[in-house]
Amino acid sequence: MKLTDIQNRINVKLQSPSKSIVEDEAKKIFALFDIPVVKEQRETDINQILKACPKIGFPVVIKGIGATILHKTESNLVWVGLNTEDQVRDAVKEMQTSAKNDIEAFLIQPVVSGKREFVAGMFKDPQFGPVIVFGLGGVLTEALKDIVLKIAPLNDADMEDMFEQLSSKKLLNEFRGEKAVDKQAVKKILKGLSDMALAYPDIKEMDINPLIIQPDGSPVAVDGLIVLEKRKEENHKTYKIDLKKLASCYYPKSIAFIGASATPGKWGHMLLTNTLSREYKGKVYLVNPRGGKITGRKVYKSVIEIKDDVELAVVTIPANKVIDLIPDLKKKHIKGMLLITSGFREVGEDGAKLEKELVKVAHDAGILIFGPNTMGVCNPHIDFYCCAAHAYPLPGSTALVCQSGNMGTQLLAFAEQQDIGIRAFSGSGNEAMVTIEDYMEAFEIDDLTRTVVLYIESIKDGSRFFKSAARVSMKKPVVVLKGGRTNMGGRAAASHTGAMASDTKVFNAVCRQAGIIQVNQPMELLDLSAVFSSLPLPKGNRVAIMTLGGGWGVITTDLCAEHGLEVPKLSQGIIERLNQILPPFWSHGNPVDIVGEGDPHIPKTCLEELLKWDGCDAVIHLGIHGKRVLVNNMIESVLRTDPDIDRGTAQVFKDAILQFEEDYTQYVVKLTRKYEKPVLGVSLLTDEISKTLYRVDGYEYKSVFFPSPERAVKALWGMHQYHNWRKTHSNFKQG
Repeated sequence: MKLTDIQNRINVKLQSPSKSIVEDEAKKIFALFDIPVVKEQRETDINQILKACPKIGFPVVIKGIGATILHKTESNLVWVGLNTEDQVRDAVKEMQTSAKNDIEAFLIQPVVSGKREFVAGMFKDPQFGPVIVFGLGGVLTEALKDIVLKIAPLNDADMEDMFEQLSSKKLLNEFRGEKAVDKQAVKKILKGLSDMALAYPDIKEMDINPLIIQPDGSPVAVDGLIVLEKRKEENHKTYKIDLKKLASCYYPKSIAFIGASATPGKWGHMLLTNTLSREYKGKVYLVNPRGGKITGRKVYKSVIEIKDDVELAVVTIPANKVIDLIPDLKKKHIKGMLLITSGFREVGEDGAKLEKELVKVAHDAGILIFGPNTMGVCNPHIDFYCCAAHAYPLPGSTALVCQSGNMGTQLLAFAEQQDIGIRAFSGSGNEAMVTIEDYMEAFEIDDLTRTVVLYIESIKDGSRFFKSAARVSMKKPVVVLKGGRTNMGGRAAASHTGAMASDTKVFNAVCRQAGIIQVNQPMELLDLSAVFSSLPLPKGNRVAIMTLGGGWGVITTDLCAEHGLEVPKLSQGIIERLNQILPPFWSHGNPVDIVGEGDPHIPKTCLEELLKWDGCDAVIHLGIHGKRVLVNNMIESVLRTDPDIDRGTAQVFKDAILQFEEDYTQYVVKLTRKYEKPVLGVSLLTDEISKTLYRVDGYEYKSVFFPSPERAVKALWGMHQYHNWRKTHSNFKQG
């Protein structure tokens, strides 16, 4: 067989009921892509089988194959280690009896020695396309499910990461007298599967199991399967979004509220009053067929009555009336429609049809649709808050897009409370026109955006999402919380590799491969946005820990170990320097317990010594900040019980503690810039004035404090993951 013959063979097999390519033919195709395969001979007659055995060399393996036989081992159609003609004859007879007319031929192979078996393969994911699989093979494949997934095409960094992720990766090293696995040869196999999948889109699944590692470390495919399925036409949206126009909709010079209402609680009133309550400098027009006045402003009966052009329309009228607006919006040169209205695809088939018609008409008119069924947008940089959330975070560098209105409200409120700056926010709604990928690509080229944060529940175009995220990640972090992470159900699959697939596993693989930092809780989205926007990236995974109590240090050390962060031993030099600062009974190790000394200079001096140390890449300090909460409670107890202490004296003491914490947060910022290492704090206690971020005028970096060691460690882990991904992928272009 030649490369030019493959597509013809695929076309023929697609017309057959089985739609699979049997083992020996599959391996001939594999060999054309530099995949090493076992030598074998195909025969149908017992006499020819017996003649072939001496040529192959006893002991032999006999397999029964046929177009309808997908799993030979489970059907008792693989007989290994046959040493005599009688054993071969008995095996063939037994297979013919059990499989009856399903057997088309028999394969005669040599017994391939090797103590290690892996699986390599491919399955076609409906969202993300070809997925390459590598893992523990043989009979343990589906039992242990120690497999790694990557999206095609693969580069060298992807394949190295596949080896690293395996729980059984020790088997890749020297093992029981056998040499280490030839990783370059395995990479050729994985690359071959990737290239095949992309070259022949009608291949649904491929399976090499087992891939035996011979004693010299070389791999050989002793079994193979190719399953076909006629490729389906992709049904993704074809509307190309003008990213500059999209960006300009966050800076509207004029807004028309179409469906403005005088009734509090209605969307037409809530969005209007939220926008007007801030210092938004653009022109605001109100539109309602009844006319009159709302909030003391003139109400136009139609957008056409507005004298000037308008840039953004905020629409809250019923769904079936929206499409009729388009001609008038076009006449007013409106760039974008923020479509709050529900009643489209989310309500069923009729709504989906209406949505599709609306998008086409709007696209033809040159109007972008945000939504429908969205909670709105905001841009703190121009004090523009046109959304359901009456929360007003500071201007910042975190771009936030949510496919859930409730989640958006929660995150914006938390960002405001914790002083986490927001670049812009959008509730993406149904994403009828502007999708999550469009938002990502718009924020990719936005100079003010340093971190892209996404809450997503579904993706329309998996391939584009993967490619966009991988490209954006090379420039700025992408942080994702995925709703609905549980498996949506079993995937119908013919191969071992396809059977082990799940929506969750594939999405997790996409995130890791594209450099996305994936989190499991809503607050982790903003925890990571806080550190990415406020701290330098760590250059490694070594962490120095400074604590005001031993227990927290132990917990933090455990958390670091669980997240792949190293807590290295202190060097003798730094121990000697800390001996000059701390009392003799300090811990003399990492974590550094500063034993609750009252001298306010000790935490500052010890922190700087740790940052000076070339043995660490980041510092976590615990319990220094937030003592004021404990002290304030103590003072109140004293005032209630000791008449000799007056409130004036107590207030002086409170003010001194507060001043120390302010000085300390400022000092941390200055040290962060001086040593270019991330410093993450954990507050001893928090109260109503506690924040995540503390700013210092004239400094890009900020002081970061979390309420628990878990959140600090997870945030540092995310920073390390991102830095490590970008470093390993910097030499490879994503497809």
